[in-house]
Amino acid sequence: QVQLVESGGGLVQAGGSLRLSCAASGSTLDINAYAWYRAVPGQKRELVARVDNYGTANYADSVKGRFTISRDDPADTAYLQMNSLQPEDTAVYYCHAVSYYGVAFWGKGTQVSVSL
Repeated sequence: QVQLVESGGGLVQAGGSLRLSCAASGSTLDINAYAWYRAVPGQKRELVARVDNYGTANYADSVKGRFTISRDDPADTAYLQMNSLQPEDTAVYYCHAVSYYGVAFWGKGTQVSVSL
């Protein structure tokens, strides 16, 4: 089992930056890929960014060039650096991890709010 705890959310003005952290615990050696998703009420959870165990990252078109996902395996932590934030980035951001056995784990989420 893997436990994921997000931190770093908050309120920021448009154009500002935040860095989200996802601290993993438990069977962390089993983690293959990390990802960040986001959700707003009434909408489906959206994949924002993903990084695999080779460090290969993929991004949603809406965040390319603004967000950067990374992972620090010795620290069992994944990050999402978010720059040039816009009001449409307002959402609850969830950390997601998938093990080499295909088991998925979720954090409880952290709120990001971007004001004009």
